[in-house]
Order: sequence, then structure tokens, then C-alpha cells
Amino acid sequence: MSKKLFGTDGVRGVANIYPMTTEMALQLGRAAAYIFKKDNRRHRIVIGKDTRLSGYMIENALAAGICSMGVDVLLVGPLPTPGIAFITSSMRADAGVVISASHNPYQDNGIKFFSRDGFKLPDEMELKIEDLIFTKKIDSLRPTAAEVGKAFRIDDAQGRYIVFLKNSFPGDLDLVGLKIVLDCANGAAYRVAPAVLEELGAEVISIGVSPNGTNINAGCGSLHPEVLSEKVKEHRAHLGIALDGDADRVIFVDEFGNEVDGDHIMAICATHLISKGRLAHNTLVATVMSNMGLDIALRKAGGTVVKTAVGDRYVVEEMLQHGYNLGGEQSGHMIFLDHNTTGDGMISALQVLAIMQRTGRSLAELAEVMIALPQVLLNVRVAEKKAIEEIAEVQQTITAIEKKLGDSGRVLIRYSGTEPLLRIMLEGQDKYEITSFAQEIAAVIEKYLGQAKEGAAL
Repeated sequence: MSKKLFGTDGVRGVANIYPMTTEMALQLGRAAAYIFKKDNRRHRIVIGKDTRLSGYMIENALAAGICSMGVDVLLVGPLPTPGIAFITSSMRADAGVVISASHNPYQDNGIKFFSRDGFKLPDEMELKIEDLIFTKKIDSLRPTAAEVGKAFRIDDAQGRYIVFLKNSFPGDLDLVGLKIVLDCANGAAYRVAPAVLEELGAEVISIGVSPNGTNINAGCGSLHPEVLSEKVKEHRAHLGIALDGDADRVIFVDEFGNEVDGDHIMAICATHLISKGRLAHNTLVATVMSNMGLDIALRKAGGTVVKTAVGDRYVVEEMLQHGYNLGGEQSGHMIFLDHNTTGDGMISALQVLAIMQRTGRSLAELAEVMIALPQVLLNVRVAEKKAIEEIAEVQQTITAIEKKLGDSGRVLIRYSGTEPLLRIMLEGQDKYEITSFAQEIAAVIEKYLGQAKEGAAL
């Protein structure tokens, strides 16, 4: 069965337009409460959000739906997505809900769920929630009188999460002597992240810490590391750290203002863990979007890279199935299962900072462990998400280009799980050649599906 509401990271769309309406939020709350209600005891579901203006209305609708099914709600307010996962597990709640569209602009919003153990829901559970909504099976299930749920506000959630983050940093180290520029994207980590770094002893220059409901991710955060780069050079900082709106991903800037993406960070952390005998099965889990240079770096260090479909949930599923403890995405989602159950930008940042302090090496020096092959990514905005293999001319073009690239490159075509985009990624030895190939594929796709092209060479 194909999903009608859920994408690769929950339900997402423009706030107040289907499916991100208050009516749907209420239905999602009702269905989730039904799914997670196992017996006759009182059940509890945590709700957190980022700093978007629309978070208020969606939060109230979700809470109403959950309470209407006889389940209590724990409201924690603005808190990073991984913070909700932690609070859900820590408080032994039955589930957690995050209201966030992550790196999307403020007019979008989303709803994603965590199970009681802090992991995102598998596809089967999301399909069950959709089935309850669209078949209207739960419409007649309405507790009354003392059986309806209540809502409580958890005032110390941020403090709990700060302590949790600090405990992931080695007890024999601190950040004294480091000057860090921190960009919180005017998002969910605007209070938590600066506090963690400052309490560990760093000198912190914070930007993107003045959310107003409409400026989340706007010209700041992990989507715009150029802003961070200028600040690092201006303040002569040791590095820059950029989170996205819900702080589950992180991008770095070294002391020279150069961007250090998720692939390089995974290479740094994985090779360090290999050297300490702490990378489970000497294996890193990445997605098909990761650069071939990551494979080369791990191979040199005596490790292996396992690839999954795009989406941190699939990375986590692979890790849990085979007992791996480190995985992530080029975009900056990184999962350190020894510390948290989901991608956590601050956990990732603290692991990198610990390696810097432990080795005495700068971020630029550490990043030399991996040399990235030239990579080009083009986005084609599509009117419909038709199966690419059904379009003969597109398939012929891709096959011809793959033949030209041979073993020295690759082509990856996939639809975005959260936006009406088809992503074209090429990798190879010659940047100009693969750029030309990517444009050739994009032109054919636009002919059949497209509206307008966006893109960048990486």
C-alpha cells in the first residue's frame, strides 16, 4: 500500500492547506492516540514543536484530538526534534509528536511521531494511522466523562535536554579555549544549543537566536552556511556550527570558512571510532546520496560503508537491524545510537568537538580524512511524481550517460519525499562533464514532468 499522508519524514505541507490543516491534525491526534493506547491505564503522549507561527494552531488541534481519545498530553513547547525523542523515552511516555517542517520555510509545517522508545514510526504504523483516518474507523470511539484526556505543560523539558546533551560529551574534556560561531536558524534550538556550548566552557557567538514565527531557516542555519562562514572569518573563530529549524541536522564551517558537510563529519567520526575500536562492526551506514569519497575514506581506515534509501529513518532501521552504532546523511542528519535514537545536531556537534579537543587538531585538518569526488545536484520541480522508468526517453538518456561514466561515476534520480521535486544527482571525476550530463537529464525530465529547474553544483 502507498501512503497518502506520510512522506519520508512525517506529514508535511503548507500550513492551513491540506493535509496540514487543523482538521487533519485533530484526526492524526485521534488516530495516533488509538494506536498507542494499549490497555486501560492512563496513557501519555508528548507534543513538542519548533518556532513556526503555525505551530500554535496545530499544537492545539493535535492535543484536542489526543485528549478526545482518553490520552493525556504533555506539552513541552519549542524543543529540537531529538529533544522530543529523548523526553518521550525519558518520561516513559507512550509516544512523542513533533510539529515541525525541519529545514522548510516558515509557511510549511509538519507532524511526525516517535514511539515510546524514541524511534520514528515504521511505514506499517504510519499506514495504520492513515487507515484509521480514511476509513473513519475511530469516528464512533469517543470516551466521555472522566475518560477524556488532560493536557499538562512540562516546564523543565529544556533543562532536562541540556543535561542529556552535556552527558554525551566526555567527562574528562571541556570546550575551554574554543571560539565557536553557532547558527540556530531561528529554530527550536535557539535556547538549548548556546547553553550547552557555554556551560561546557566555549566562547560562543550566537546567530539565528531571535525567532519571531516567520524567520525560521530564513537566510540562516544549515541551509545557508555562507552566513556562518562570514561570521567565522569575521570573529576568527575555530569553527562554525549551523543547525536547521528543528536541530536534527548540522553543517559545519572550518576555521577558514569552508563548509564541512555530513559526509566529511561521518568520515571524521567513523575513522576516529575505528581507531578506538568503537565503531560497531567497523561499519558506517549512509544513504545513496553520500559521496563515493566517503567509501574510499572508510576503506582506507579499515571500515565499510553500507548504503540505504534516502531518509534518516531508513538509516536507523538498517542500524538497528544489524547492530551498527553510527550512520547519517550528507545533508547533516547523523545518528549516534550510543547517545540518541534519532538524528541530533547537537549530539553530532559535540562528538566532533570532542575529537578536536582529544586530538588537538583543527576541523580543517580532521576533514582531510576524506576527499570528495565532484558531485552535482539539480532539482526539477514537477507537476506529478510519475514513475521515471515509465518514461522511455528519460530512461534512454540516463542509460547512455551511465555508460559514458562507467565505473568512475554514477547517476541517482529520486523524488523528494517532502516537496514536489525530482532530484538529479551525478558524481564523477570531471565537474564540468557531470554538470553537462545533469542538465541533459533535467531537460528531458522537464519536457515530460517539469515546471522550473533549481540547482547547484556541489
